[in-house]
Amino acid sequence: MALVITIAQQKGGAGKTMLAANLAAAWAATHRVALLDIDPQRSLKRWHALRTAHGRGTPIGFSDVSGWRLPTELDRLQREADIILIDTPPQIDADATRAIRAASLVLIPIQPSPPDLWAAEGTLILAAAERRRVALLLNRAPAKSRLRTAIENEINGRQLHLLAPALGNRTAYAQAFAQGMGVTETAPRTAAGVEFAALAEAVLETARA
Repeated sequence: MALVITIAQQKGGAGKTMLAANLAAAWAATHRVALLDIDPQRSLKRWHALRTAHGRGTPIGFSDVSGWRLPTELDRLQREADIILIDTPPQIDADATRAIRAASLVLIPIQPSPPDLWAAEGTLILAAAERRRVALLLNRAPAKSRLRTAIENEINGRQLHLLAPALGNRTAYAQAFAQGMGVTETAPRTAAGVEFAALAEAVLETARA
């Protein structure tokens, strides 16, 4: 069975789509990876179209089937891929619930601020109800700040799993995304490439645990 990693967060702008694209690109060289875009904005679909049109990087499977056909599509993708990444809408709806229910791991990106952590509450409740494993990760995080430390302490105090690698606020991510690529492909030796490679490894280890 394929690993299903559902990326969910109710707050818009948390970086779900960027995260899905970069994880797919990071794993594509060694695994059969498929993306499932159920976010109505379909930004991940446009990223994949860029990648395909220009023949960039290792091929990655893609689907944007949603609604009542989603469970059947997930079954199909699980036969064709080793890892499935699902980009969900920024709200808890029927599709997001199905995606969380199917997940091996629910991945919640948050910026180090109280509103992002508050916005994750609904996803955390739903994942607990479905008995799904959850991991949080800090995105656009400063290397050090009192606010980051406070958010980390709150997450740890609630005994939630916070991935050790965090992502900084770097233009390299947007530059890679605009090319239909991942930062580990376009800039593997930069700070962004190195930190994302560490994150990709940590996500995979957590999903397999």
